Parts: sequence; structure tokens; C-alpha cells
Amino acid sequence: MYLRFYGLREEPFELTPNPKFLFTTVQHAEAIANLQYGLSAAKAVTLLIGEAGTGKTTVLRAALESEPCRHVKAVHLTNPQLSRQEFIETLARSFALSPGAHSSKASLLAELETVVHERRRRGQISALIVDEGQRLSEELLEEIRLLANIETDTEKLLPLVLAGQPELSDRLNETGLRQLKQRVALRCEIKPFELADTAAYIASRIRTAGGDARRLFTREAVTLIQEYSRGIPRSISVICDNALISGFAVGRQPVGRDIVDEVAHDFDLQGDSRGNVETRARVTMSTDHGNGSTHDRSDGADPVLTPPSIDLRPAEGENRAEDSTPGVLDGTVRRQRFSLFGRS
Repeated sequence: MYLRFYGLREEPFELTPNPKFLFTTVQHAEAIANLQYGLSAAKAVTLLIGEAGTGKTTVLRAALESEPCRHVKAVHLTNPQLSRQEFIETLARSFALSPGAHSSKASLLAELETVVHERRRRGQISALIVDEGQRLSEELLEEIRLLANIETDTEKLLPLVLAGQPELSDRLNETGLRQLKQRVALRCEIKPFELADTAAYIASRIRTAGGDARRLFTREAVTLIQEYSRGIPRSISVICDNALISGFAVGRQPVGRDIVDEVAHDFDLQGDSRGNVETRARVTMSTDHGNGSTHDRSDGADPVLTPPSIDLRPAEGENRAEDSTPGVLDGTVRRQRFSLFGRS
């Protein structure tokens, strides 16, 4: 509804894991590399940890669609609230096993081993990805451990990816799950964005959608988005999308901190505990070009910028990307250090 107003071809902050909008920090690239290796080399268990909304599903999809995993055929289980029997039935159906495998665990394991072994002989790797691992019952985690034992004398036949929130790491430290933890061959973690990552994420998605980030959000708005979202990409997208709707409704471009405050209030967001977003009074101005000067603002308004923009220029001494558009990422890994408040 706001596309024409902001000069966009499509909505930049949809919550679907569209690979077109993939944004990778160094830690995301490392997670993708670990997943690629774990799946393509058939490691027993690869553990993927990340807070809700940090992009676990996105990096999983990126890994599965990559060239190293072209021979991997994965089954993805996303419902952790299953009984043991429901788990058996789901596996049997997902791997296209016979009706007999649906009712008996012994039949399931025997037939599943035969199927994955035959696929491996044809050059395919069968894999199982289990999401929301922190919510799995201990009973199902034990079943997953047993699946990790499907192997020959020389290789694992069913590599597993166990994805979940940080509580999953705590659960694997429990005495009863130590055998499963011992089978974890690779571990990767996705953490929330820092401020520069948030700015680059917003700019990247807007540019992919055909827009110019400098015309959509002020730097102060981006700072508040970072603090209210706590660096969680999903929350960043929700705030940005609603802020653009509000800006469109009142004819505001770019969106300023007052609109972000209003959206955050509507969603009952409290901001980052490391700073009080309601009382921030000193803002570094880009017009000072990093000379350390600050301007006191007690009225909560955005600083006057010329033009109002998110400053995503590389710092002194660093190479510019070939594309001169601010916020552009060079390749799949962010290689530039960005400053929202002028050069540092």
C-alpha cells in the first residue's frame, strides 16, 4: 500500500524467508558454512543455536539451496509437540516408507536404514532437520540420538541438524542427554545484530526492493529500531514495516524517531536494557564528520540532517564497494565497517 509513496517495487520487510532478501553477516556466513559441511560431509549432528527471529530458517534454506548441498535430500520437521508414535509416523511418511513402518519403531529403523543406504549408493545424502529443538521432549531427543546411529563402518547415513533457541544448549548439558551432546560434531550460533548490522540489514532490504534507504529512515530512527528490536531481524522487519505504513498515513518521508516510538508503543516493546531509548538526549551529528561534537536535544526530535539520511559510508582507509549505493554489501559477507553518524 505504501510502495509508490516510497519509490519501492515490492515490500522490503515481509517476514517470509525469501532468499532474494538474504542478508548475511560474518556470523551468518559461518553458520551457513558449518551447515553446508555438516550436511554434505554427513556429520552425525550439527547444532544450530539462535534466538527466535535471528534467521535460523533462512540460513538453513540458504545452506540447502547451495551448491555443496546439491545432493542432499532433507526432511524438515518443524513441529516439536509430537508423541513418540506421531514422531514415527511423521518420519515414515516424510521418507516415503511402507505402511508397516508407520506402526513399528523396529520396522521404521530397519526400513529407513535400507532407504538411506540405497540413496547413498546412488550419490544422494538423506538428512533430517529438526527445528524448535528446545521444545522437544526428552523422549524425542533420545529418538533423535538413535537416528544418529544409522551408519556403516565408514560413514553416517543420516546426518542430523538440530536447530533451536539458546535453551537447547542448556538442555544438552543435562546428564540424561549427555550421549546426544557427544554426537554433536559441529556447532554454530547466530546472535542478534549490532547497530551497524541493523543499519546495513535495513539498507540491504530496501535496496533489494528498489528503494533508497536514505529517503526512508533517519539515522535516529534506525538507532531506535535497533534498541527496540534488540537486534532481532524479525523484530526489525516488523518495526520497519509498520513504521513505513505510519509514515505513509501521515505523508512523512523519511520516517523519524517519533514514528518508531509510536510503533514500539503499539507493540509494547521496551527497548534494549543496555540503554533507555526514551531519555536519549545527546546525538552525534553527521555534519560534524566525526569530530566528536554533539548537540543536546531534550525534545525527543530527530537531529536536523542535510539531507536526512542513514549514513552508511565506509570508514576512512577502507575500500568502497564497486556499487556506490550506500548500504550495499559486497558479496555475501558484510566486509565494510559502516558508521551511521559520519566517519569514525
